[in-house]
Amino acid sequence: MNTESSPQVGQLVKILKGKEAGEIAVVIAILDSRFVYIADGDKRKFDGPKKKNILHLEFTPIISSEVVNSLKETGRVTNGKLRYAVLDYMRSAGISAMKKGE
Repeated sequence: MNTESSPQVGQLVKILKGKEAGEIAVVIAILDSRFVYIADGDKRKFDGPKKKNILHLEFTPIISSEVVNSLKETGRVTNGKLRYAVLDYMRSAGISAMKKGE
C-alpha cells in the first residue's frame, strides 16, 4: 500500500482506511515512524488534526510548498491554505470536489 519510505510535512495523502476513506488531506506533522497528523482545513481543521497510521494512507508525490513554508515560518498553517492545497491537487488530478449539501 505505502510506496513512499517516509512521509514529509506538507505532503498530500489519500486516506485508504476509516470513515474518511477516499478523501485527500495534508500531512501537518510526523509523530514517529508509524503515525502522522493530517488535516484538510475543512472537516479536519489544523487545531484538531487526525492521528493516522501511515499504512492507512496512500502518499502522493505532491508536497505543498505553501504549507511547508507556513509551518517553518510560524509553526502553524491556516485552514484556508490547507483547503487550497487539497482543492488544487484535486483539480490537477481531475477529481471533482463535492460541494456542501451534495
